[in-house]
Amino acid sequence: MTPGRSGGPKRREKISEGSVMDEQKPSPPGSKTVIIAVGNQKGGVGKTTTTVHIAAALGELGRKVLIIDLDMNQGATRHLGIPSESFLGTFEVLTGEEQPEDVIITGDDDDIELPKNVHLLAARRNLEKVDKALLNINKFLITQDVLIGPLKSLEGKYDYIFLDTAPNATTPTIAAYKAAHYFILAAMPDPLAVGGLNDALTDIQGAQQNGNPKLRVLGVILSGVDGRRTRLANTLIDYVGKQFSTGGGKTAKFETTISRSTVVPEAQKDGKTVFQASPNHKVTDQYRALAAEIEERLGRTVPNIKSSPQPAPATAREEDEGSTMGDVEEAVANG
Repeated sequence: MTPGRSGGPKRREKISEGSVMDEQKPSPPGSKTVIIAVGNQKGGVGKTTTTVHIAAALGELGRKVLIIDLDMNQGATRHLGIPSESFLGTFEVLTGEEQPEDVIITGDDDDIELPKNVHLLAARRNLEKVDKALLNINKFLITQDVLIGPLKSLEGKYDYIFLDTAPNATTPTIAAYKAAHYFILAAMPDPLAVGGLNDALTDIQGAQQNGNPKLRVLGVILSGVDGRRTRLANTLIDYVGKQFSTGGGKTAKFETTISRSTVVPEAQKDGKTVFQASPNHKVTDQYRALAAEIEERLGRTVPNIKSSPQPAPATAREEDEGSTMGDVEEAVANG
């Protein structure tokens, strides 16, 4: 169905109090649709880029994927070339004004080109007003649970639903923690970005203790990794591998890292992913390898994908920053 434009006919119906969210629980990780939140409590760490490109990589594998943009800055919406403020989306779904299937952008319109098998629930700036809107609907509403109902209505219609969160504890972001099956932590080899992982883990633990006990960390994805890694970058990557685990002593860090490259911002400038703009680039192959790792961690059938070359460790000449693990731990703690 063609999504509703904000300037076009409205399908809004006034909803009764309490109808936005009943007593509902997130679907179990064993269900057909896997819901994955992606985040970090620091901005500018490649969170949205990671979300959009993993979705595109899984779509290329034939998986049906939905991205829900939960950030009022509209990162995923803009990255995919959707005109700002043009479509109804996340706000209307969270407030119960629209059903998800009525406003999801499928790319069927002639002027919209989304990655293969990828759909989008777009964000607009009005997300910053969602708290007030929800309280006006029902002052006793548990606002952090408003995403569970809409996600249940999409159960079985997608293989994956990715929740692109904001880098702060907004209501839509906390709702993502409460509704997701898994959480992917996105970071760059930077002390502040790694520090943001610790803050995100604190929120994950809070969600586990308050309504979503089955939420699990699927892994940590590092992007923006320079091909000539310095000692600081190598030490940070090593720190993430040792400090973050998925249980059973296994590292949470995905083996595949994403290289720093101009191909990503160039594609983003045109409202495209690297799968559309540069399908044969090594960064595109790295996202393909990441998608395979995700499928493997979830126990799903993984097509035979050749891993892309990873950035080589720094040489003695390049290791000029003199960073030690102690320096990194102090930088992360003070970040």
